[in-house]
Amino acid sequence: MAESVELPGRLGILPFRNKVLLPGAIIRIRCTSPSSVKLVEQELWQREEKGLIGILPVRDAAETAAAVVPMLSQGVGSDSGERSTRVQVGTSDSQRLDVKNQQENIQWHPRGVAARALHLSRGVEKPSGRVTYTVILEGLCRFSVQELSTRGTYYTARISPLEMTKTEMEQVEQDPDFITLSRQFKATAMELISVLEQKQKTGGRTKVLLETVPVHKLADIFVASFEISFEEQLSMLDSVDLKVRLSKATEIVDRHLQSIRVAEKITQKVEGQLSKSQKEFLLRQQMRAIKEELGDNDDDEDDVAALERKMQSAGMPSNIWKHAQRELRRLKKMQPQQPGYNSSRVYLELLADLPWQNASEELELDLKAAKEHLDSDHYGLVKVKQRIIEYLAVRKLKPDARGPVLCFVGPPGVGKTSLASSIAAALGRKFVRISLGGVKDEADIRGHRRTYIGSMPGRLIEGLKRVAVCNPVMLLDEIDKTGVDVRGDPASALLEVLDPEQNRTFNDHYLNVPFDLSKVVFVATANRVQPIPPPLLDRMEVIELPGYTPEEKLKIAMRHLIPRVLDQHGLSSEFLQIPEDMVKLVIQRYTREAGVRNLERNLAALARAAAVRVAEQEQAVPLSKDVHQLGSPLLENRLADADGGEVEMEVIPMSVNNHEISNTFRIASPFVVDEAMLEKVLGPPRFDDRETAERVASPGVSVGLVWTTFGGEVQFVEATAMVGNGELHLTGQLGDVIKESAQIALTWVRARAADLNLAASEDISLLEGRDIHIHFPAGAVPKDGPSAGVTLVTALVSLFSQRRVRADTAMTGEITLRGLVLPVGGVKDKILAAHRYGIKRVILPERNLKDLVEVPAAVLANLEVLLAKRMEDVLEQAFEGGCPWRQGSKL
Repeated sequence: MAESVELPGRLGILPFRNKVLLPGAIIRIRCTSPSSVKLVEQELWQREEKGLIGILPVRDAAETAAAVVPMLSQGVGSDSGERSTRVQVGTSDSQRLDVKNQQENIQWHPRGVAARALHLSRGVEKPSGRVTYTVILEGLCRFSVQELSTRGTYYTARISPLEMTKTEMEQVEQDPDFITLSRQFKATAMELISVLEQKQKTGGRTKVLLETVPVHKLADIFVASFEISFEEQLSMLDSVDLKVRLSKATEIVDRHLQSIRVAEKITQKVEGQLSKSQKEFLLRQQMRAIKEELGDNDDDEDDVAALERKMQSAGMPSNIWKHAQRELRRLKKMQPQQPGYNSSRVYLELLADLPWQNASEELELDLKAAKEHLDSDHYGLVKVKQRIIEYLAVRKLKPDARGPVLCFVGPPGVGKTSLASSIAAALGRKFVRISLGGVKDEADIRGHRRTYIGSMPGRLIEGLKRVAVCNPVMLLDEIDKTGVDVRGDPASALLEVLDPEQNRTFNDHYLNVPFDLSKVVFVATANRVQPIPPPLLDRMEVIELPGYTPEEKLKIAMRHLIPRVLDQHGLSSEFLQIPEDMVKLVIQRYTREAGVRNLERNLAALARAAAVRVAEQEQAVPLSKDVHQLGSPLLENRLADADGGEVEMEVIPMSVNNHEISNTFRIASPFVVDEAMLEKVLGPPRFDDRETAERVASPGVSVGLVWTTFGGEVQFVEATAMVGNGELHLTGQLGDVIKESAQIALTWVRARAADLNLAASEDISLLEGRDIHIHFPAGAVPKDGPSAGVTLVTALVSLFSQRRVRADTAMTGEITLRGLVLPVGGVKDKILAAHRYGIKRVILPERNLKDLVEVPAAVLANLEVLLAKRMEDVLEQAFEGGCPWRQGSKL
């Protein structure tokens, strides 16, 4: 151990980054940078054993913000060749060292340790010829830096020693507190040495140090041998007071001792478990070897054990667990080559994978946040959103409430599926979608029995296995598209699923054990209500989504569709701009649907055209070609020689050249869609506002309103007369109901022919010597329903009177033989369809007045709704100027 030495007034300084050399510690370093090589040559190599240098800790720039240490004073060095440099020690500035300018702000620590070289060797690197030094240093004593200066390429400091004198040490050694701390430190250190001696069979030299070296030096030696943080090392370096130093050293030694004891406990426990596992492994290996000799090797035994552990952690109910154990015992008795082994194993794996009790935790329902989420995802649909909020409010007040099964009914593209996913997001549950379109096999719902080859569970059980929770939001999509054949009726199988009184014990044929579906939130979607069986419909609450108005479509396109289309095609508003006026033209001329899917397809066509234009310009320069132009001005003078031969770099912030980089990839001008570009990309307009006027330009044509699976539609009815035998011909792929409506309409007109001045007297038949042909255009589309009755009568009256029906008027309603106009369904869809076609007047049955509440006010403001109680009221409004030919009639 080195004895106390007399320090000179000035020392050469070697910086240690994030490392502290404590007195008594020995460290080996390799000096390669010019500054450190020069320091070793001047202060150690030339002075041989008399050479001393100072070791000062230096902080990293990222860590200096937390350090607050006084600034060193500024002064002028007395040695020749020295220049005074203003240096801050321990401040929060993160300036870097610049050796070329000899001016720098480095975060030096104000205290260091004087060190001497125990061993010094010189080397020359080939082929560069650079001189390097390898030095083994021993820390001697602490000092305080008074002034820091530069001498050539390295630093020197004026210092003052911090070690106590011999008299002061004798006084401290008599202090009772110091004596107590010394005994405590020695006891802890001896205990640590004993533990290490048992573990590593060493420790003799350490015991000698403990008995011969003074306690205040032992504290530094012990702490230097531990892996502690840089802050703790600095704290020990700053502990000039011996009591404080001993106290901190005792704490660090004790902490290291406790960590060793905890590690030993863990090791003993693990070794005990390993010994047991090794024994089991040995026995299993012996068993496997015996089976190999017997030709009865079973590689699946470990897998069966793993399956059993998985089943135990699945949380099955007691009755199902008994059933699973019975199947597992049967599986263990079987050989893998036996028939039924794989099916039994797959069955047990399904039982283990099902979420019997694993439920996702619901979030605390925030109705305001749920409403904002619905508004951000869907525009319009006020009534539907309100019903969803009511549903969520009930769930918040009574989480275990058996809520109704919501069934969203509406044409394609109005957002039924996305509404269901929004409910799942608001509840904080997982979402699973099950498509029922085209399902005709009851086994798709209930599963196949395990006796069949290729049997599998139903779609409900598979969906629960996929989401791994027992309380997801399950969407039964296209519930009206199920069919019936010899394999059963899937819709009838859904009766048990959607009944909260029965689905607690839902029995899948494959599982053959009851599964609780009461925690699942079911949501269904359909395009039409009519195909859904009444018993199944009775278990659901129907919420109709009729479609969107052109104004709503415009908002949806601007808020949702255009950003999504641009993102899908790798574009942005800098490349493609679609003004609102152009979106209006797309809605009016190219799409007349209830939803927005065709609108999105047309917007996607515009985006593809813009993508072609952007790709053809080829003005985007690859970043790899010009990266030196962007980076080289910023990287100048950013590199500095670091100790140890390391090169220090800085990451270029993107904000510096953000403007340059964005300009590199910017096209000359954005692609702005105009009317000419619409026709070029989308073709000529598909719809025209003058279509209705042109089609009713001749007598015998009337405009009706019908409802289809795609929403409301405008339906033209054409009637014409020809020479014949009084027969009625109907064309247009019509159903039985609409054919009967046509017969009723012709009968009513013939019965009122004289009253309407269509015949001179009641004895004359309108069909004498001629046939009537009624045609519904768009013959490829099936049509059926009673709501075309008033339209048929109006077309026949127009034909026989040779008067044209008003082109701005459409109508709907069922007619009786007595001329009464009966109410019909789908009023909102029909009025929206009339609004899309530009029709200004709509004739409705009087008893449908209540349905106008659901029609948006903006649509009603642009339409004149006329109510009719009898067929005569319809004719009065359908023709220009009423019915002037009724003069003298009995009406």
